[in-house]
Amino acid sequence: MGPLREMSAMYIEMPSSTAPVNSEFLFTDSDFAKIRTLIHRRAGIALGEQKRQMVYSRLSRRLRELRLPEFSTYLQLLESSSDGDEWQSFINSLTTNLTSFFREAHHFPALAEHVRKAREPVTVWCAAASTGEEPYSIAITLIEALGERASTARIIATDIDTAVLAKASAGVFSLEQVNRLSAERLKRFFNRGTGANAGRVRIRPEVAAMVKFARLNLLDPSWSVKEPVDAVFCRNVMIYFDKPTQKKVLGRFAPLLKPGGLLFAGHSENASLVDPNFKPLGQTVYALARGRGPGTGTGTS
Repeated sequence: MGPLREMSAMYIEMPSSTAPVNSEFLFTDSDFAKIRTLIHRRAGIALGEQKRQMVYSRLSRRLRELRLPEFSTYLQLLESSSDGDEWQSFINSLTTNLTSFFREAHHFPALAEHVRKAREPVTVWCAAASTGEEPYSIAITLIEALGERASTARIIATDIDTAVLAKASAGVFSLEQVNRLSAERLKRFFNRGTGANAGRVRIRPEVAAMVKFARLNLLDPSWSVKEPVDAVFCRNVMIYFDKPTQKKVLGRFAPLLKPGGLLFAGHSENASLVDPNFKPLGQTVYALARGRGPGTGTGTS
């Protein structure tokens, strides 16, 4: 899921069982309550009451595309099939993907220092890949830190949102998206577009080759990621989960990390508060506690 297209919206007090002021579709309290239940069940996202306007704005796009008259009809469509294609559109609509290259920059020197000590091929899992800026930042960090050894390194980049994964796999970004990168990094790791692609850049093939994108729901009973990893990036994801879900997911990360492996969390997240497998090393960087490692945790992968 990883990573929210956060809309700034003021919550408007309104009478019970009515839609937002000047709304296009009927959106009742019951509709909102059902949506909160469904997205929590499917993706672990805990939506607060203040997210009502955001939910209306995002899902109303689906109602327009499907030519449906009201939210109750849309919810009936969802519930008529347990695994229909619309479920993925529902999840895509309600996940948030706010990201940028080298966001929370202090994490990347910590990753570089960690992987330089590795004696075997390095694997990093980016568990909320969004539109690709984070996994490509990880790949650039590994190339700079490992030199020729980076040819054997790999990044597993997953997200629950299929729409952002498609953008990430393409590896194409606007100049605005890369404007904070140094001229040296832009020249080394990106190709500039020309003609119809002027104003855009594409990640270089040797960087893209290090990253494997795949859809993964952190709530799924089985994960496709099963190999031991040196580090997990799961940043600004846990804030959308309630405490029981946080505890469950963190417990499943622990057995996948190599001894001494690192977990990178978001700036407002604190893994040590909900899982004893991790001890803080610095600003939202956590190490797997001694004695923990692949096959020793409480979760299953």
